[in-house]
Amino acid sequence: MQVFYTGAEWATIRSNFHAENLSIGLVPTMGALHEGHLDLVAQCVKASTISVVSIFVNPIQFNNPEDFEKYPSSLQEDLELLEKAGVDYVFVPEVKTMYPQETKLRFDFGSVERILEGAFRPGHFNGVGIIVSKLFNIIQPDLAFFGQKDLQQVAVIKRLVQDLSFPIELKIVPTRRETDGLALSSRNRRLSPEDRKKCLILYESMILAQKELFEGKKWLEVQGEISQNFKHCEGVELEYFELVEPDQFELLNEFDPNQKVSICVAAYVGPVRLIDNLPLNA
Repeated sequence: MQVFYTGAEWATIRSNFHAENLSIGLVPTMGALHEGHLDLVAQCVKASTISVVSIFVNPIQFNNPEDFEKYPSSLQEDLELLEKAGVDYVFVPEVKTMYPQETKLRFDFGSVERILEGAFRPGHFNGVGIIVSKLFNIIQPDLAFFGQKDLQQVAVIKRLVQDLSFPIELKIVPTRRETDGLALSSRNRRLSPEDRKKCLILYESMILAQKELFEGKKWLEVQGEISQNFKHCEGVELEYFELVEPDQFELLNEFDPNQKVSICVAAYVGPVRLIDNLPLNA
């Protein structure tokens, strides 16, 4: 496994196998890797001739400076995990490498960035669009792997690839969960033991909503019930619990068992903000 730090280094590396018409797979990450990341890595290694993982905590996608400052970092441990997973190359740029000057460009992803994560984290998806575009332009992958847990981000990146005609095939990997249902997240490292127990309300609420919807209960009634449950959970603050059509990422007021839909949830558990989602129909 080889670590590189600049686009120029990668251009030299890439020139050595470009003529061989090898497929390149990319897994963009912000480090603090867990088994969910490693699921993406495993698929990348399997599907690509050359596997590349990037580790970069992107400052411009954080609307909360404290969240950026407290984002966990474990570079040496991450590199050991990636080498064990069979990754070929790891891109670890510095901020000044990715942003040698202030970025003036602004993305507007339309309605998808004005609801849910876009509404609660203004500017977040602009930052995502910029860093993903930079990584795509530097690495020039054939395949790129993203996690389903960040469902709205997936919708944004699909639009990015389509509208800017990136010649890249996106691979979306299902959410990895703990045995009790908690979705794996780098932010889970910041949970206290007490908050770790409380955060199960996110997954349990989605499972309850799924059950009640398929039993015939109306979505708005289910949504109201779940909101009340959160109000009775001390130390947990619900931001949203919504039903969405995941491809165009539109909010729904009614549940159709024959329609492709997902439940999306975000909440603060203590000081840590967590998101999750549950597909109800394939």
